[in-house]
Amino acid sequence: MCGIVAIHRPNTSVILTDDLARGRRMVERVGHRGPDGQGQRIVGPTFLGHTRLAIVDLAEGQQPLPAPGDRWLVANGEIYNHQAIRADHPDYPFRTRSDSEAIAALIGRDGVPAIARLWGMFAFVYAGPDGSVVAARDELGIKPLYWADVDGAVLFASELRAFDPELRPEVREFPPGHAWTAAGGLVRIRPQVGAPAVPADRAEARRLIRERLITAVRRRLMADIPVGVFLSGGLDSSLVAAIMARHADPAHGPVRSFAAGTVDSSDLAAARRVAEHLGLDHTERIYTADEALAVLPEVVASIESYEPSLVRSAIPNYLLAQTTARSVKVVLTGEGADELFAGYDHLRELDLDQLQAELERSVRGLHNLNLQRCDRVTMAFGLEARVPFLDLDLVALAESIPIGWRLPGRLGQEKALLREAFAGWLPDDLLWRVKEQFGDGSGMAALIRDHGHALDLPANWRAHRVSDLEAPRSREELAYQRLFADRLDGISEDVLGRFATA
Repeated sequence: MCGIVAIHRPNTSVILTDDLARGRRMVERVGHRGPDGQGQRIVGPTFLGHTRLAIVDLAEGQQPLPAPGDRWLVANGEIYNHQAIRADHPDYPFRTRSDSEAIAALIGRDGVPAIARLWGMFAFVYAGPDGSVVAARDELGIKPLYWADVDGAVLFASELRAFDPELRPEVREFPPGHAWTAAGGLVRIRPQVGAPAVPADRAEARRLIRERLITAVRRRLMADIPVGVFLSGGLDSSLVAAIMARHADPAHGPVRSFAAGTVDSSDLAAARRVAEHLGLDHTERIYTADEALAVLPEVVASIESYEPSLVRSAIPNYLLAQTTARSVKVVLTGEGADELFAGYDHLRELDLDQLQAELERSVRGLHNLNLQRCDRVTMAFGLEARVPFLDLDLVALAESIPIGWRLPGRLGQEKALLREAFAGWLPDDLLWRVKEQFGDGSGMAALIRDHGHALDLPANWRAHRVSDLEAPRSREELAYQRLFADRLDGISEDVLGRFATA
């Protein structure tokens, strides 16, 4: 996991001095994403910059990574099938054990279409001295990438804040599941997912869900260092923790779990019980109203959004990441399960056709909602978050399951099929615990309600707006808009419409 930056100047043979200075500024602004080192390289008319969080091949995995033909790569994310790619490229001169080097091997031999073989979460730029450039992002947009075409150059970076303020109105989100080349422009790259195994009945669906999730978690244990888990005490993170407890490398000791909430929050109590049941090494971050409000400006700046529900859930996650990063560099989370298995209460109001369409839309929209929040709050402290529920095999399976089977089941509980698939893995009351939004279960929503006066906003907030931002829907949203505009200056209304998820 890292931060990446690239500046490419087409139709020239060298990069400009101004581009080099701009690239170095951009690298500094994403330094929090990679506290273990920085690297920069000029490759013909392209500047590549990288900030490293060392997880795989700690000694030799520095980037930019070299490739034959004096080509170089900067990449953010993890390639979980890199060993299989290495085995399929016996003649490639691998120089490291880094999973990212598999990207260079694939493209070097098989070209841009081979990106479809990558299994994992990634955003990368690969450049050669002849002016050739390939940039790409994973299918679901788990890893962020932004780009802009300004002053005759194409700029790339992991976060919006990397760009100079005056350029931010020109910034766009790089589309998930696409690749861009200097010669051919933007193209769709579809991952090579096998045909979904449509289950014959609910029993087979339960078995396949269990097998796919176990495989997804085991893939994401790939690391040369211990891997922890964010544990809210809800179903999704508890199942991930339960699988880790059975399959994590015992040489690293008990799995480390981390939870956050106010002193009397329901999430903390449930997470304690799960951790005790599974024998985890458990750490809690108990926060007060003053602590939460104190970090609010940094949270809004980090997630690059002012959407109220996203901010509320980001505050406890930000504090949790701050605590977790003192102990581990990698955590697994439960993101994506609600979108795959209809975990939200409001979905009950939809008919089957509407539900099918909404679930498909919500999975593809995670990249600028929950995944954006998850990436930013963890990387603010140089912490990598991995999301096993969004393994493409599991996504394909979930989308092949008849929509009626994903409706509430026993006791009217959402995600009944997922709960049934892991019967016996957790105490029954935890397996069937009623879902709460993280902002509610962690105590954050109540804290904002009870301490909203501390946001110091006018009573007639409906008459106010921040610059050219859309009128706020609530007093709370106005507060977040002000913080957003203050921390990310140079943002236009158009940019906010694309990045603030309003």
